[in-house]
Amino acid sequence: MVEATPRERETVHGVVLGGGLAGLLAARALRNHVDKVTVIERDTYPDRPEPRKGVPQSHHAHILWSGGAEAIEALLPGTLDSLRAAGAHRVGVKQDMVLYSAYGWQHRFPSSHYALTCSRPLLDRTVRNAVLSDPSIEVLQGTEAQDLLGDRERVTGARIRTQDGTTRDLPADLVVDATGRGSRLKHWLTKLGQPPITEESVDTGLTYATRVFHAPAGAPRSFPVVSVYADHRTGRPGRNGLLLPIEEGRWIITLSGTRGGEPTADEYQFAEFARVLRHPLIADLIDAAEPLTPVRTTRSTLNRRLHLDRLPRHPEGLVALGDCVVSLNPIHGHGMSVAARSAHALETCLRRAGGLKPGLARTAQQAVAAAADAPWLLSASQDLCYPDNRADVSDPRLTTQAAQRQGFADLVTSASLVNQRVCDALTAVTTLTAPLAHLETPEFLTALRQGPARPPLNAPPLNAEEAAVLRSTRAR
Repeated sequence: MVEATPRERETVHGVVLGGGLAGLLAARALRNHVDKVTVIERDTYPDRPEPRKGVPQSHHAHILWSGGAEAIEALLPGTLDSLRAAGAHRVGVKQDMVLYSAYGWQHRFPSSHYALTCSRPLLDRTVRNAVLSDPSIEVLQGTEAQDLLGDRERVTGARIRTQDGTTRDLPADLVVDATGRGSRLKHWLTKLGQPPITEESVDTGLTYATRVFHAPAGAPRSFPVVSVYADHRTGRPGRNGLLLPIEEGRWIITLSGTRGGEPTADEYQFAEFARVLRHPLIADLIDAAEPLTPVRTTRSTLNRRLHLDRLPRHPEGLVALGDCVVSLNPIHGHGMSVAARSAHALETCLRRAGGLKPGLARTAQQAVAAAADAPWLLSASQDLCYPDNRADVSDPRLTTQAAQRQGFADLVTSASLVNQRVCDALTAVTTLTAPLAHLETPEFLTALRQGPARPPLNAPPLNAEEAAVLRSTRAR
């Protein structure tokens, strides 16, 4: 009988700090490359799809672009079908959207990509059930990460504390930090002897106010996404409105305003705020619908990026992803998709390396940074346009090149309203299914130079069934 070697008897253990969407997808990314995954989650998961304390943003509108949806499906096959079966809407971009941008109304061109809309709790529960169906992935609920173990060269685990105050050390071959905007990673790494991490930020002071409604009688189940965006070129605070159809015949409506133009939690002022947007469409739809919840607000909308990928000596055994590395203004809708694409990037690095090999952590961190780069640039550059933003950026794309890049963005976005080829290319980028370089190809630039293919719209492009919802409201 041949006795197993010490290495053959070892269990390769992955630990994920944070059991939200990013953390659970990271756990699934690890599963094929380790023997066991332990997820550390401060909250206790609800039995039903409902908001929880650790995800305060779950009350607000969320959209999962096709680039993020496909990343989730690659990690968890069948998840998109499960979401659709539970009531999530598959929205064709731009066919199933009524969009009023800074430049005017968007023609509803045939869909080249898609998005999924549902409540955030439904999405979280669906992903959670799929991930935790694997017996090799364990969640320690009501448990908080206190510190990292190891030194500046290698992270060897995490110190955790349970609800009863018990503290213990949890060894790991790889630790993934997915603890979100409140992550203490900078502090932990400083304690291990790492140099200060470069950080960039853009803060418009954006405030969200959200209310859930029952869609009015006669509204089609396939009611489009409706958005009315501010014109960032005016020099005034930006006020925006977004309506998403979600499960159970409901609409979730989120209003937002940058510093100096914020909405409040007052229910009467919610409707009044919608009335002062650049177009009254969302206000009219609010009048048609039945409110189901109070108004909830949040101010956690800062764009922030930690450049862990620039550490001179990235510690072995540590990867970070999700909002703890790149947190984006939610109005641009990229947060969940970035988390999904980052987890998929981690799995790809593990697969290509053949598991937890030396240098894997650094390679994976660079892949996570690459997955978040375009969304970071899109969000930060747009938010720099608003007055009284609080910015600390060093990226030349956001400083010395900012005016040139914004001028090109204005040209492209304006052309996309009336030119389907330009619209399709821009949609591929904004849904995270194509890189920013997609807007620099000769084919795209030729389409851009060809000019408009359709005349500009001067009213919302509603079909007869959608317009009937507004007529019934005005007849009251």
